[in-house]
Amino acid sequence: MTTLSTHVLDTMHGLPASEVKLRLEDKAGAVLFLGETNVDGRCPGLIEAVPELAPGQYALVFAVADYFRGMGVALPQPPFLDEVRIAFGMADDGHYHVPLLVSPFSYSTYRGS
Repeated sequence: MTTLSTHVLDTMHGLPASEVKLRLEDKAGAVLFLGETNVDGRCPGLIEAVPELAPGQYALVFAVADYFRGMGVALPQPPFLDEVRIAFGMADDGHYHVPLLVSPFSYSTYRGS
């Protein structure tokens, strides 16, 4: 069984990013999940809605410009980062944690635990 979780950290404000809309897509772009982060920047609904995934290629897409606008950040039009798409592969059974650390002008990710 392969499971997936995520969380979003707002590096501009130094806190978890709540109410970030996100979606999980398969390799063909079909949407497997739509949700948003909670006050801790996590999305427990992802594991509840998609309790296990087959090995393969997926993408998490985060609506970061909408989040920062909601935080009162003045963004250029168009924003430098509108959506952040993290395409990743799940090669084996186990747990994959894909965090997003984001500001209006940069982001990073890694395979967490």
